Amino acid sequence: MNLSTLTQPRIIKVDCRRLIAAAAIVSAFVAAALPLSGQVQPSVGLINPRGVAFSPATGKAYTVDQGRGVVDISDDATGSTVLVKVGAGPVSIAVNAANGRVYVANADDGTVSVIDGKTDQVVATLAASNHPYAIAANAKTGKVYVSRTYSDEITVIDGATDMATDIKTGSPDFIAINAKTDKIYLLGYEGGTISVLDGASGTISKMHAGMHAWSIAVNETTGTVYVPKSGGAEVVAFPAGSTSFSTIKAGEIPCALAVNERTNMVYVVNYGGDSVTVIDGGAGKAVATVPVGDRPEAIAVDVMNNLIYVANTHGNSVTVIDGANYQVLATLPAGKNPYALAVNSNTGKLHVANLDDRAFTIIDVKHIRKPIQ
Repeated sequence: MNLSTLTQPRIIKVDCRRLIAAAAIVSAFVAAALPLSGQVQPSVGLINPRGVAFSPATGKAYTVDQGRGVVDISDDATGSTVLVKVGAGPVSIAVNAANGRVYVANADDGTVSVIDGKTDQVVATLAASNHPYAIAANAKTGKVYVSRTYSDEITVIDGATDMATDIKTGSPDFIAINAKTDKIYLLGYEGGTISVLDGASGTISKMHAGMHAWSIAVNETTGTVYVPKSGGAEVVAFPAGSTSFSTIKAGEIPCALAVNERTNMVYVVNYGGDSVTVIDGGAGKAVATVPVGDRPEAIAVDVMNNLIYVANTHGNSVTVIDGANYQVLATLPAGKNPYALAVNSNTGKLHVANLDDRAFTIIDVKHIRKPIQ
């Protein structure tokens, strides 16, 4: 969910359970989220940090356009863009590496659109119901997992057959997958409970990150699970196979994070501090704080080039950080209120989903510096 909209009037369906839970954290956001005079404000509504995704198999980026009910498909090789009609209110996208298809969660009509990566056509529309929100695909098994805002179940789609089944897991807001272990981590901000679904057996175990948990990421190489806690200005880290966690200090209102599995570094976006905390995953401690733009909300790591991209939602820009020395290489103009990022490491094209523009911006970042050899 978009932190910058918490102080804005919103016309959406109301889930009382989530409204009560959110009330406990709004007070922490208000001081940081109140706009300066004349500052550009993002639109109201429910948005998702997975509003854009890149497919290495096709070389294409897929960006939701919620208002028009379409997905913009950008081909980096040709520079062309096509619009594909999907369901009502698309909010998030997952690329399924197992079959090359793209899955789109349509919040307003309770469906998932399936796009063929080769033809750019919708080949199936699957029922998900109850306001699908988060979506993620397991690259090894081909299964796709969809959270549903007004349900205590998730929908699991078999990528080979498009058969959908429901599993009672609680109602998560964020999904992270460790494809190597076939573990699916489902985080609900109500109490910070993480339901851990074993993809093979279907069994569920629980971990508890505590109140104000916001977003989740897993290092598939080490198995460590990371959860930022916005109210406590910290990140909790669960070692592989453990339900106990260590605490790592972050900046003000940490709201998103990303992992570079090659270097074992973790990058945490601090919405209230206009900064990124750099965590050494091996040492389990913060090693640097990097200033970025106004009210950052999303982050992406280019593992191949060891670059970090941060969407500054109120600043209408993207900050590029050098992973080798934690220095800012550039702050580049984006569209209005960027909120999600995906990068093509081979071509150096950064795809940015914008809240107040026509869906997306493409930024050429290939000359930022040379790739790692």
